[in-house]
Amino acid sequence: MQQISGLATQRGASVTSIVLVIMVLGVAAKLIVAIVPAHIGDYQLNKTLSAQLKESNKNNETARQYVERVNRQLSINADYDTKAEDVFTFTNKKTGQLAIHKQYAVTNNFFGNVDIVNRFEADIDMNSAE
Repeated sequence: MQQISGLATQRGASVTSIVLVIMVLGVAAKLIVAIVPAHIGDYQLNKTLSAQLKESNKNNETARQYVERVNRQLSINADYDTKAEDVFTFTNKKTGQLAIHKQYAVTNNFFGNVDIVNRFEADIDMNSAE
């Protein structure tokens, strides 16, 4: 007669493995909740900056007029925390040929005193705005 050990007869997942899977899924969900909104906000900001840059260059506006235009659009979009001066710098200030370098960071709390820092950087010029 063959002797069967307890491990050989076990079927399915143990309580420990189920708890570990739940913990991993919880941490993954928390990461997604902390990271995804920042990337969606960056996508929307890129669209706003590009559209306003295209319009400003088409109307031969100055750099100052572009900053005012972007701040006005951010206010319309209810993005009251973002100021144009804090998000980008000009790489070309020639009227009708404006180009910017966008660089900023978004910090979100992960848990306790652990933060997730998302850094965003991009160059937007006449060609990429179109």
